[in-house]
Amino acid sequence: MAFAARHLLLLIALSAVAFALIAAMPADPVITALTAWNVAPTPEAVAALRQQWGLDVPLPARYLFWLARFAVGDWGISFRTGLPVIGELLGRLPLSLGLGIGGLLLAIFGSVPLGFFAALAPNGLADRASRLLAALAQAAPPFLLGLAAIWLLAARLHLLHPFGANPGSVGLAILLIAFRSMGVLARVYRRGILEVSATPFMLTALAKGLSRRRALWRHGQRHGLLALLAAARSEAAWAIGASAAVEVLFGLPGISQFLVDSVESRDYFVLQDYVMVVAIWLLLLNAIAQALLARLDPRAA
Repeated sequence: MAFAARHLLLLIALSAVAFALIAAMPADPVITALTAWNVAPTPEAVAALRQQWGLDVPLPARYLFWLARFAVGDWGISFRTGLPVIGELLGRLPLSLGLGIGGLLLAIFGSVPLGFFAALAPNGLADRASRLLAALAQAAPPFLLGLAAIWLLAARLHLLHPFGANPGSVGLAILLIAFRSMGVLARVYRRGILEVSATPFMLTALAKGLSRRRALWRHGQRHGLLALLAAARSEAAWAIGASAAVEVLFGLPGISQFLVDSVESRDYFVLQDYVMVVAIWLLLLNAIAQALLARLDPRAA
């Protein structure tokens, strides 16, 4: 109960900060909207639209009015598309969730065998490969790797069509998101396993005749998974940022691509609601990771 209340308070605090920052943007959303609609921004038209959007009241009252409407599913109208924002964002959310969560899960599942074999043979091939993968991922962002992949796979080899929501571009986007996190998570998983390699119960297992591989897998896996899940909580935020980059790069119709178009036109309600959707997404992922950690180790609850 306290966990849920803490996350709710965090969400409200984040929404207040985001609301204030968006309200401080130099462009007037009413003037921008009227201009986009080819309507003359007369004082009467501006005043009417301000009243309709609730912009004619002080900022604290505007925030409470917006928060109350958001909570009941009234997210406003996108003046760029003329459609309800809730439909625009939720209709694009499955693709963005698929990219972000798919990339993160692929990184987690790939990091387990890589990290285990790196721990099994320190300074061996798997250990050096995981170290190199982590270093390359830190040095080369997904956007740069995506451009290189488009040049190689599309322009040179003609193996895929790189733009639009087709299986080739979506699959490549997920691989790019997983690329950085896999190396980092593999190193974390490796360290978690090695931390127990010299403990008394490990030495006892080896003395009983278990091979190093079986002993590490049987007795070190839980510690490795605890470290892996703890690191995955921070990697979840990066996965969202990476999904935004690949959506723009490959022209995928996710919520981040919609946000980029909305920023250019100062689509007021879209900007506010996007922050809340991403914040809820992050808090849910954090809650899932916390639940898994508590299941593996009740002391983490």
